[in-house]
Formats: sequence, C-alpha cells, structure tokens
Amino acid sequence: MALPTSPLAVPMPELPPLAGVRLGSAEAGIRYAGRTDLVMAVLPEGTTAAGVFTRNRCPGAPVDWCRAALAHGQARALVVNAGNANVFTGRAGIEAVNATAGAAADLLGCSVHEVLVASTGVIGEVLPHAKLIAALPALYASLAEDGWLAAARGIMTTDTFPKAATRTVPIDGSPVRITGIAKGSGMVAPDMATMLAFVFTDAKLPAPLLQDMLARGVKRSFNCTTVDSDTSTSDTVLLFATGQVAHAPVGRHDKHLVREFRDALDALLLDLALQVVRDGEGAQKLVRIDVAGAVSNKSARRVALAIANSPLVKTAIAGEDANWGRIVMAVGKAGEPADRDKLSVGVGGTWMARNGGVVLGYDEGPVVAHMKGREIGIAVDLGLGTGVGTAWTCDLTHGYIDINGNYRS
Repeated sequence: MALPTSPLAVPMPELPPLAGVRLGSAEAGIRYAGRTDLVMAVLPEGTTAAGVFTRNRCPGAPVDWCRAALAHGQARALVVNAGNANVFTGRAGIEAVNATAGAAADLLGCSVHEVLVASTGVIGEVLPHAKLIAALPALYASLAEDGWLAAARGIMTTDTFPKAATRTVPIDGSPVRITGIAKGSGMVAPDMATMLAFVFTDAKLPAPLLQDMLARGVKRSFNCTTVDSDTSTSDTVLLFATGQVAHAPVGRHDKHLVREFRDALDALLLDLALQVVRDGEGAQKLVRIDVAGAVSNKSARRVALAIANSPLVKTAIAGEDANWGRIVMAVGKAGEPADRDKLSVGVGGTWMARNGGVVLGYDEGPVVAHMKGREIGIAVDLGLGTGVGTAWTCDLTHGYIDINGNYRS
C-alpha cells in the first residue's frame, strides 16, 4: 500500500547527466508488485570509490561485500535492490551477493571486486537473487545518463518521496559536478542509519582522499540525524569519482585543492540526510536541536542526540505541547556533564528557562505558535564551556506505529 507523501517532502531537483554515469531501475519482483525494486549504475574504467557503513554488529552480507571490495579502491558498477535487506540469512546471503556481483561483472567484463552491492528491506528473509539476476541484462541495456529519478525511486521502501541533491563546484578552476541519491524513512539513527546513499562526481580523485572526505562528511550529516534511534544492519554510503573532468592532479594530501569540493560534498550529504529525516515514518515536523555551552563538541553532540532520541520530547512535539521539562529530562539522562542551575532552554527563538529557572515573565504564547509549525527549533545552553553540537530529528506520531506494525504484511 502506497503511503501518503510526507508533508515535509522537498521537490526532486533537476539532475543533469554526470560524466561517466549511466543508471536506471527495473521491476524484479523481489518483494513489491507493480513497482521498480532493482537499480543499477555503471561507471567507466578508472572510477575510484569510498564507503562508510553501519556499525551495527549484525550487518548484512552486502555490507561485508562492499567493505572487502573497497580495499581495491575501484568500481565499475553498483547494484541495489529494495524490499529485502539480505540480512541474517547465513550462507544464502553470501551466495546471493556473490551471484549478483558475478552476474554484473559478466555484463561489464570487469572484476567482481569492481561491483558494489547494497540491499534494503525486510531482515531475515532469503533474497530471491535468481529474480534479481534474471532482470539484470535488460536493465543493463536500458541504462541512461538521465536515469536519476528512476534510480532514486527504485531504492525506496517505506519512503514517501525520492531523495536527491546535486552541486557544481570548481577544482583548480575546472567545474565538476556532485550528485547523490538516498533512501531512508525508518530505522534511522547515528552511526549510519535503513539508510542508503550513493554519491557520484565526475572529478578525478584518489580513493584514499575520497574516503577521508566521505568519513568527515558523514560525521557531520548522517551521523547527526535520527528518526527512531535504531541503527540499521544495512546502512551504506558510497562515493564514486569517475575522473571524466580534466583538472589539476589531486593527491591524497592535496586537500587545499579540494577545499571547495569538500565543503560542497558536506553540504550535499547534509541535504540528503535531512531529506531522510523529513521522510521519517509518520513524521509531521522536522526538528533541529542546537546545544551550546558544553564541555566539548563531542559532549554537546551527545546531549543533542539524547534530546533528539527522546520519545517524550518527540511526542510532545507531535502534540504541539510546549513541555520544556521533557527537554531538561533528556539533557540530564545524556550521561554528559550538566548542571541544572546553569541550564538554559529555548524553543523557536524564545528562552523559557535561564540558569536553572523559568525566565521572569515568560510568555508561552510565541512558543505555542512555533510548535504548530512544520519546522521546530530547540536550543539548549549548558553554561559549562564552549562546546557546540547539532542534531536533527522528527516528531513521533501514531503513523510510525501504523507503518511499522504492518511492515511485513
């Protein structure tokens, strides 16, 4: 059953061709009927690749495959299926990955280690990879430079809208493009979240530099977001550089040459991460939590995430209840240094409490009005130091229960 589009959805941007990338989707019938569920992208020889993956201790077979394949730093193809996560399926899961990579490699005439795979969907069911492999030849023949929307739709599960972003930025005066697609709606939390993202650039960059930049960008984006505090077994973010644009040679340590590129990549990753939060299962509101005055940035981030993951805070936001006591509770449970007599809390630009007490003459009216909006801002000042941190989340509504209570039906 199709879910109504999230009220927080953003329109799909125009995605021009990116030199060297052809992609598209097909109906393989893995789980869904009447919709695409298999995506493939092919890349030119010499494409470099990097990846960041879930830290869940029960990862899927595709995650293990990609971790091993990326040791070579090269990629020629990406194959992704939706509807079945290929997780907790034992030897059958490994065989499915091997067969998928082998079939794609045969089509391209490349090494199996140059094929990266990803899966998303139900955990614990054997992936019917014969259906996937049977659909690959026709899909491969249909790939196109303008297949971005088809690919973004093909990786969706409980997502209500396709997610994509693009940026253009110079490297030594030569314009290069970065384009990415993502999927995610539930089982989303820091340390990679069921969240997949695939980012492509036509720049020519070494794999170690790609890895450095991707790890940095993920830390500042996907790992600062949470929908439900559950870290998936399948989370994967891959970055590919096709090398099709001529620009000054860049080595791993030539970070000054790619400063603008790195910043653009960071912005694109955050854009994709926030689209995932906007599509949080049952979400009606996007929430940003800014914490200042912590003993360190790391501490501030942990406090922000404790607030973002609190069911009581999230349900108060869903109910448009200006209950700032729940924010105080979440700060106190974070396990980070905090002093109730120095704590300040604000919502929507209005400070409700300062230095451990209610602000004299506090008027709840502006806060109540703010809570009725689609985007909510929470500010906390611990009054202990200079550490700052930000987290993003969504509210927790009955829609989340409805979706997840019926996920396998």
